[in-house]
Amino acid sequence: MPKQVDHDERRRQLTEALLRIAGTRGLQAVSMREIAAEAGVSLRVVQYYFTDKQALLDSGLSELTARLDRRVKQRAAAATGGLSTRNVFEAVLGAILPTDEQSRLDSLAWTAYYTAALTDPALAAAALTRPDALEDFLTTRLTAAQQAGDLASDRDPRTEVATLLALANGLTASVLGRQRNHGAAIAIIDYHLDRLFGPKSSPDRGSA
Repeated sequence: MPKQVDHDERRRQLTEALLRIAGTRGLQAVSMREIAAEAGVSLRVVQYYFTDKQALLDSGLSELTARLDRRVKQRAAAATGGLSTRNVFEAVLGAILPTDEQSRLDSLAWTAYYTAALTDPALAAAALTRPDALEDFLTTRLTAAQQAGDLASDRDPRTEVATLLALANGLTASVLGRQRNHGAAIAIIDYHLDRLFGPKSSPDRGSA
């Protein structure tokens, strides 16, 4: 009997091969032939599951987004004292920063996508929806906190969110470049969250 193929698993393996190449050699090194070699399959297998390179790139972008979402949920689940608005921000911003080898490679892959999107309109159109969706989500949470009296009325939620996301992305670059470590980057984020929400009084400060 021929061996049954798990098609979802095979697509996942090919997408992971793509992201390994993107995270170690950049998106310019990605091709269907290179992905086949990285995954240990024939070129025809890659072509069977993905009609063209753009479909592959879209799959990689979706997987990076899913990985970030899983990290956010893990951090949110570990939050103590309930999921406050500050805890949400700690979970999201902390998940963006690389903390181990896998998240470091994911951050490098994100960077590869960003660099390629600067000169690829099709890729830019697909990539822009991800950060926009995250910014919208956090802005909604911060606006609700302001309406509840947990944020000063003179603060602009959208601007605050954009500033914090830019900060997290900039700190990610500094961690990848070994200018500072993860703990130092988290301390900087905490400093800005203190200015937004007020100092934390719990003993687990800085652990998000």
